[in-house]
Amino acid sequence: MFLNRKYVPVLVTLGLLAAMFAAGSLRYTGFFSMQVLYNLLIDNSFLLITAVGMTFVILSGGIDLSVGSVIALTTMVCASLVEQNGWPPAVVIPMVLAMGSLFGALMGAIIHYFRIQPFIVTLAGMFLARGLCYVISIDTITIADPFYTRVAQTKISLPGGFVSINVLIALVVVLLAVYLAHYTRFGRKVYAIGGSEHSSLLMGLPVARTKILVYTLSGFCSSLAGVVFTFYMLSGYGLHAMGLELDTIAAVVIGGTLLTGGVGFIAGTFLGVLIQGVIQTIISFEGTLSSWWTKIVIGLLLFVFILFQRVLSERRISIKS
Repeated sequence: MFLNRKYVPVLVTLGLLAAMFAAGSLRYTGFFSMQVLYNLLIDNSFLLITAVGMTFVILSGGIDLSVGSVIALTTMVCASLVEQNGWPPAVVIPMVLAMGSLFGALMGAIIHYFRIQPFIVTLAGMFLARGLCYVISIDTITIADPFYTRVAQTKISLPGGFVSINVLIALVVVLLAVYLAHYTRFGRKVYAIGGSEHSSLLMGLPVARTKILVYTLSGFCSSLAGVVFTFYMLSGYGLHAMGLELDTIAAVVIGGTLLTGGVGFIAGTFLGVLIQGVIQTIISFEGTLSSWWTKIVIGLLLFVFILFQRVLSERRISIKS
């Protein structure tokens, strides 16, 4: 029985995660514990949610550079409305989720109907959302609302430790995304468009609607990640999530999703986020290394995985020919 080639990148990512976790366990006392694993999820829950949305975008053959700025804008809108204007969180949170979804839908519509490269459109969206943050305020807005502080301080006990509510939200998003990607017509359309948009049009698939929905989903995930980030930081600030779009893309690619679209798995993205978390944890355990080594290691891994994907793609083409 031969292993399907499309599963190879995910298995490589899983093997790398296991190897890094094993190496950390052998080198550092206390590294191999359930709470360390839970902490990976606690500290990266907002990244995981954002990466889920980005996975759908990249699977469709696109890219979204606005995710970090949308997160920052969400934190600023939440903080300003809740703290400075006295709005209840029950109104603010659904409103910012709708705002992020609409922002993504507008970018998706511009990308498709005006036939502009996703890189350019989402780059403009990134600058727009980040600029709107400073229109609201150039300073940090601290959140002291009882609902936000209660959510931030809530710990859910699990065997060997605890997690936060943010982790549960992130895991629910991952499970829903797995179902959406692999067990629905929408997911099959996304894979088809990423494989070949021209062929999808010839088959009569609703390319325009699917692409707009993909960017709507990415905007929703970004705004939801912004809500989770607000719970995590208890503040709104225009510099929040600076550069997170690059970390998100890196997590998706390291997770085995092809940048050209059409191939990838939500589970791989989940593993890619965990790998970034393990790298950060190892560097923090080391103590003597600068935090910038996280970026260096992630950059090297990104190079390796892109080259690996290139090799797999060339082999797939040679086999077909």
